[in-house]
Amino acid sequence: MLVFHYLAAALSPRPASERGASIVEYSLLIALIAVVCVSAITYLGGQTADSYSQLGTSLN
Repeated sequence: MLVFHYLAAALSPRPASERGASIVEYSLLIALIAVVCVSAITYLGGQTADSYSQLGTSLN
């Protein structure tokens, strides 16, 4: 039932007075995407550094 109320509120047309709310929502979405990208680069960066280190060791 809670999901229905959430979807009904999300899909209902918004009056013009709530236009600023969409800017906040987009800002939060961009911030979430940035956090995901930074964490993915941090995680994959460590694995990539280890792979290059092993490759360099095997070439010597």
